[in-house]
Amino acid sequence: MSSFTTAHRQYVQSLYKRRLKNSLDWTVRRDVWRAKAMEIRAEFERHRDVKDPRQLAHIFEQAEAKLAAWKHPDPYIAPTAPGGTKWERNLPPPTENPYAHDEPTQFERRSWNPFR
Repeated sequence: MSSFTTAHRQYVQSLYKRRLKNSLDWTVRRDVWRAKAMEIRAEFERHRDVKDPRQLAHIFEQAEAKLAAWKHPDPYIAPTAPGGTKWERNLPPPTENPYAHDEPTQFERRSWNPFR
């Protein structure tokens, strides 16, 4: 059974995911990115058995610093994701129509005949 709390486990998982996403920002092609992902996984596995809280804090500080140093200035955003190039490009038409087409407008109510 693990001696770590759920919060610790979630933090490590979040850190791992952020490292993977950051490395994917630098290399969009998955076949090239896979080698870097394996390096990140090996680094996390290397520190898996560390139990000392001070040593863990030091490892986390180094990992956060590395994450901040390698942060991409223009991260990859999927085209259809919020902030992507296609986000809200082809919105469906509104379901509520502001004009009631079944009622006559003010211009249709008048009977104007130019030949009167």
